[in-house]
Amino acid sequence: MRSRVWGSAAAVVLGGLLAAGCGGGEKDTGSEGAGKAKDSVSGAYPVSVTDCMGAKTTFSAAPKKIVTSNASSLELLLRLGAGDKVIGTGFPPGKGTLPGTLDTQAQQVKVLSQTVIPKEKLLGSGADLYIDTFASMGSMGGGGMGDAPTPEEFQAAGIKHIYLKSTACAAQSKSPVTDLSAVEADITSLGAVTGTSARAKELVAGMKEKVDAVQKAVAGTPENKRPTYFFFDYDAGTKQPTVTCNRQVANVVITLAGARNVFADCDGDYKQVGWEDVIAKNPDWIQLGVRNQGSEAANKKAFDEAEQWLKSNPATKGLKAVKEGHLLRVGSEQTTIAGVENADTVEEIAKALYPGKVG
Repeated sequence: MRSRVWGSAAAVVLGGLLAAGCGGGEKDTGSEGAGKAKDSVSGAYPVSVTDCMGAKTTFSAAPKKIVTSNASSLELLLRLGAGDKVIGTGFPPGKGTLPGTLDTQAQQVKVLSQTVIPKEKLLGSGADLYIDTFASMGSMGGGGMGDAPTPEEFQAAGIKHIYLKSTACAAQSKSPVTDLSAVEADITSLGAVTGTSARAKELVAGMKEKVDAVQKAVAGTPENKRPTYFFFDYDAGTKQPTVTCNRQVANVVITLAGARNVFADCDGDYKQVGWEDVIAKNPDWIQLGVRNQGSEAANKKAFDEAEQWLKSNPATKGLKAVKEGHLLRVGSEQTTIAGVENADTVEEIAKALYPGKVG
């Protein structure tokens, strides 16, 4: 499986210790609340988190120097107000890819690598915490991605190593994901680790409010009458489509928006299929999965290219969604990467599929 530019994101889930959950209630407005952690003293320690296999990492105090494996975990820290603790990142966000002041703050973070951070640079970074989006850097294939430090090497360098479970553990899930609870738990637990629990509670409350409103609006449409939906990952390549399966957060986003993921019967997070498989599904709607290019003009150009490919390719131009113009322009990251914007995407998709019902 190829590496994704942003990886796939969120934060660690508390291993049975859901600490520091006070405060909140204010609706999230995106970039508000970013910057310094105004409630950093509200953390209740010790806090323990687990990895995909259940191994526990315990924090007796908030970390002071954090390195993030990619832009997705960096964005969450910025939204939580813990951005001032981040001293470096891999897979940095392109300029303009994050909203408002988040983008300005993200551009000030030191870039340790454009891809996976080299082992030596990570161990010598001076960090006391490394937040890892990927289940294993070694599993991402060759191509100079580098070797992951061993647990002993992390310990010797004084770096705690935790994983972003809502995505790092997705492929190992024993059943399809059906809601955003894992993402919300990620945000809650990362808030507990960094001492920003009040802000985490605000973010989660804002997500729930949006999703609940959509669920109420589409509740009257029976499951078997809901439109079928295909996430076209244009940036993954067009020769052989890469589809989002039932362990991927995109499956949840699509389902909560009142649609039916045409590849929900695929166990795992991603899978490569043939175009004949997509044709057989003949979806009612197709989302043009394009990553943020850094500007409105560049995004439009990328969406135009994806749409033109579907309309001109002999294998896809006859699809129902293509002929009817049901081609939705919603960014890839906010659909496939676990985070606060998943709830916004649920709302955006539902507005297109249920005009007049979702406001």
